[in-house]
Amino acid sequence: MRIAICPGSYDPVTNGHINIIERSTQLFDKVIVVVLVNPNKQTAFSREERVDLLKLALQGMPKIEVDTCDGLVAEYAREKGATALVKGLRAMSDFEYEFQMALINKRLNSELETVFITTDINNMFLSSSAVREVARFGGSLSGFVPKVIEPKLYERLAAQAGDAE
Repeated sequence: MRIAICPGSYDPVTNGHINIIERSTQLFDKVIVVVLVNPNKQTAFSREERVDLLKLALQGMPKIEVDTCDGLVAEYAREKGATALVKGLRAMSDFEYEFQMALINKRLNSELETVFITTDINNMFLSSSAVREVARFGGSLSGFVPKVIEPKLYERLAAQAGDAE
C-alpha cells in the first residue's frame, strides 16, 4: 500500500489545501493529512479545532485519514509506513522553502520522497493567512474555503477581531 503524508498547519484549511489533498488520493492508496504543531507560530485555531475542521471539510472522501504530529514529520512518516510527503506549491517562493525541507526530510528518512503538486490556477492566491484576514473583517469566503466550515471561521475570527478592539 502506497501511503502519503500531506503535512501542514491548516489554520484554517482552504480550498487550495483540499485541491492538493484530493489530487493526492489519485496518486496514493492512502493519504494521511497531518496537522503539524509549530511552536513558533501563533494559530487562530487549536490543534484539535484544526483537526475537526479538516475532518468536516474532508468528510466522505475515501482514502483519507486526519491526524496530528508534534515531532518531526520524517519520523512520523516512518512510523506510519509512508513513502511520500505531498506538498502543494503556489509560487517560486513556496518552492525554495519546500525544497530545503525536502532535503532535510530525505536526510532524516532516506525512504521518504517529497512530491510537489502545483496548485490549481484558481487557488494560486489562496493562503490561510489571507483567509483569516478576510474572515476577520467579515468579507466573503466564498470559493476560499469549504462551505461547511465558513460559519466556524466567521465565528472564531470575528470574535478575535472584536477582542482586539
